[in-house]
Amino acid sequence: MSGGFALGREISPAEQPACLDALERAIRARTDLRPRVGLVLGSGLGGPADALDLEVAIPFGELPGWPPATAPGHAGRLLFGRLSGVPAVVQQGRFHLYEGHAAGFVAQPVLLMGRLGAEIIVLTNAAGGVNPNYRAGALMVIADHLNLAGRHPLIGPNAPDLGPRFPDMTGVWDAELRRRLHEAAAVEGIHLEEGVYACLTGPSYETPAEVRMLRGLGVDAVGMSTALEAIAAHWAGTRVCGVSLVTNPAAGLSGAQLSHAEVLVAAEAAGPQLARVIARFVADL
Repeated sequence: MSGGFALGREISPAEQPACLDALERAIRARTDLRPRVGLVLGSGLGGPADALDLEVAIPFGELPGWPPATAPGHAGRLLFGRLSGVPAVVQQGRFHLYEGHAAGFVAQPVLLMGRLGAEIIVLTNAAGGVNPNYRAGALMVIADHLNLAGRHPLIGPNAPDLGPRFPDMTGVWDAELRRRLHEAAAVEGIHLEEGVYACLTGPSYETPAEVRMLRGLGVDAVGMSTALEAIAAHWAGTRVCGVSLVTNPAAGLSGAQLSHAEVLVAAEAAGPQLARVIARFVADL
């Protein structure tokens, strides 16, 4: 495989180096910026991208093996520039299992960020609030996750030059980076929750019974992304942290019908706070 994209076809860890080589060559033909930090933006969360001192924007479809993004609220570009003066790469939108992508492909962008030089990756998402104490618009630092997607980005022959066969996931969500997120938020006068994120495949939202199950498992927020990226980035030795923007109470907690339009509206309203936290966090690295 030269580029890494084959809809529905799994990509093993052993195949990733060749994919990353092709992607890196394509990017280095456009920019020589070596990012220190990588940032993945979830549905409707464009604020940090607006704060970037942009050098170059590369649509996904112009990279070898990558298709255009199809999820609503996902622009589908890699942005290179400086955020708070720090060299950064920003994934404006992401790939999802529910689009038919394989787990290894969903995780490929964060592996690419590490290949390009990023030492830290910040993952963001829009999520449903499982914790009944979370209001719409709450920001939650991810302390741990449950991968309930039934997929894993590391299945298949391993690539030992990238990461170990059996990676330890005890510290996947870096404790020091979580502390720094809270400190950055405090400087900005913004409160951050901290909790457990669960990843399901989607594209349907959870049933009320599923939400009750998740709450019984200790989950605070639920979505359709992030966990696979965190697993892969941690496997490859990149430090990981993340923030969920709780856009709505999950099914059965409010009695309201759920819609993606509601998610995007809530993200647009609360997204600027998240952008301020991330900008401060990056500035203080």
